[in-house]
Amino acid sequence: MNRPLNHPFWRSQMALTADQILAAQKANLETLFGLTTKAFEGVEKLVELNVTASKAALAEAQNTAQAALSVKDAQELLTLQASLFQPLAEKTAAYSRHLYDIAQGTGAEFTKAFEAKATEAQQAFVGLVDSASKNAPAGSETAVAVLKSAVAAANNAFESVQKAVKQASDVAEANFNAVSSQAVAAAKTATASRKR
Repeated sequence: MNRPLNHPFWRSQMALTADQILAAQKANLETLFGLTTKAFEGVEKLVELNVTASKAALAEAQNTAQAALSVKDAQELLTLQASLFQPLAEKTAAYSRHLYDIAQGTGAEFTKAFEAKATEAQQAFVGLVDSASKNAPAGSETAVAVLKSAVAAANNAFESVQKAVKQASDVAEANFNAVSSQAVAAAKTATASRKR
């Protein structure tokens, strides 16, 4: 007996119980609060980084102003300026690196939670399809096979997207590290050429 997909039998096979819905809502709420906590931790780290950087910049500005006031001639001023350029580039690169690490860490938490929820949803759906296929009436094998094939294709597509995102993230991090290293090297070269 061949039943269409909108037949009450199929609807009853795919219906979720109230307990399943409540459990899913509870898990989603826990995930939401966990991610909110991680977001606040990221903001706290960012605020801490900015306060530390601001204190250091204020202290350096004071030292630089005092050094500039004690300069006696133009050559000494040029030497002072050259000596400040390299540390500034290195500190800027370090600040950028800390900022990137905070963003990367917070983003990784969100990605991990999303992947866990997506995997959980995939497993639940596969279980639902398996359950429905075991209880399917004779003659509905083709519909079940099409449904299972669609689920497998969706799972493969999701895994491909996850791999592509991971690769893009790795490339972005490598590029960030390369640019940061080049900026510091350029500052060192500029400082060395000014000293000559």
